[in-house]
Amino acid sequence: MDRSEVFKTEQHSVKGVAVEMTDPLYDCPSLNPEDLKDFGFLQNLPSIVVGHVLDPQPHESVLDMCAAPGGKTVHIATLMNNKGRVIAVDKTVSRVKKLEDNVNRFGVSNVTCFSFDSTKSCSHQQHLKEPLPHAPPFRPETFDKILLDAPCSALGQRPLTKCSLTSKELKSFHVYQRKFISQVMCIMC
Repeated sequence: MDRSEVFKTEQHSVKGVAVEMTDPLYDCPSLNPEDLKDFGFLQNLPSIVVGHVLDPQPHESVLDMCAAPGGKTVHIATLMNNKGRVIAVDKTVSRVKKLEDNVNRFGVSNVTCFSFDSTKSCSHQQHLKEPLPHAPPFRPETFDKILLDAPCSALGQRPLTKCSLTSKELKSFHVYQRKFISQVMCIMC
């Protein structure tokens, strides 16, 4: 059932009054992400906490495997005082562009972004030489720490009245997530 069906009656068409605030009553900043784009980056609490739990240090090398749009990546880079190295990877070019835009917007210089499928991140091949040792795929023991926020259904993030995912799609997430986890294990060991 969609919104129009909920509010539609057989006898009456939908009616109502819309109000647009033009003069704020209180000095409270807008929480609209567009209004904040030059000031901050809105994140939910778990996204903020994860950077502190990871506890990246300025001398370390950190991999963010599913990095776009870049909120956690930028946070990690700032926790490292813009020192060390953060490698940020996401699968699609358009998402990496958004990631790069956010990295540049916040002026962090210790982040390098790559468009790459993180489910193929680890390589044991010896021909990976030093000119690009921090470009994917990565050899084992390349990073001190890895952040993996694997793709998920997001069903637990906020209450939904309607879910467009099928049962088959929901059941496929754990298989996809295990591919990421196996790559983390390969890179870390």
